[in-house]
Amino acid sequence: MQDFAAIDFETANGERSSVCSVGVVVVRNGEVQESFYSLIQPEPNYYSWFCQRVHGLGHEDTDSAEVFPKVWARVAPLIEGLPLVAHNSPFDEGCLRAVMQVYQMDWPGYKFYCTCRASRRKLRGLQNHQLHTVAEACGYCLENHHHALADAEACAAIAIKLL
Repeated sequence: MQDFAAIDFETANGERSSVCSVGVVVVRNGEVQESFYSLIQPEPNYYSWFCQRVHGLGHEDTDSAEVFPKVWARVAPLIEGLPLVAHNSPFDEGCLRAVMQVYQMDWPGYKFYCTCRASRRKLRGLQNHQLHTVAEACGYCLENHHHALADAEACAAIAIKLL
């Protein structure tokens, strides 16, 4: 796969619709062409202790952020016509579907591919198939894990190697 967009969402709480940040990396001809990151005011707008511990985001970061439809209006043109790639894609696809449903947005039929599933097929000797482990096995140093853009960048590097 030479052309795709790697995407990662972080959520504020256990609701998939509660996306509080998004990272996107656009790859064309096997090379990173552009990236995008934004904080998002989550819906529902509350933070669970666990999610805050994972990514470090809270109300002070997102209370003045744009709501999802405004952020997505900037993302959609970047990814138009591209398949989407995520590490554990059922989570990220589920987040995107849920938040689009909350805001009554039409699902445009995005096609998702999963680097976690690909790593299970192609990198069988790994201790686990978490993003940081797979990234390291693919020669990518993931710093700032659970920052949506950093995770999307790692996912893109993995996809370039494995897909």
